[in-house]
Amino acid sequence: MTSKILCATDGTEHSAHAIELAAQMAAKLGAKLSICAVNVARGGARGPLIYTWEDDQVKKMLDDAAAVARKAGATAVEELALRSREAAAAIVQYAEEHGYDHIVVGTGDKRGVSRLVLGSVAADVAGRAHCSVTVAR
Repeated sequence: MTSKILCATDGTEHSAHAIELAAQMAAKLGAKLSICAVNVARGGARGPLIYTWEDDQVKKMLDDAAAVARKAGATAVEELALRSREAAAAIVQYAEEHGYDHIVVGTGDKRGVSRLVLGSVAADVAGRAHCSVTVAR
């Protein structure tokens, strides 16, 4: 039985599809929904550690995602700001350490040969996760 769902967002349109799907699943199953954004770090070896987004950008992204989730039917929505050098590893590790039984991620609209391949983060999450993963398009 699914009781905890983790949905990752990066603020893009394909993430919005994942949030809507995760919210519908949470509502139907009576599950807790957590939405996470992974702020990816770059640099740091000999220079400063620089994150992809400023903290206020992450907060807005998560607030907007939570609003989409509530509109889609989720009632208990938690927002999580994670920091890591690798998005997929952070998502999978957080899900495993905190007992999530389902992960939902989005992937972009691809055409031609690229349709056969998931986005790199989605593919990594699906390949590494200890639990079920749904990839929304």
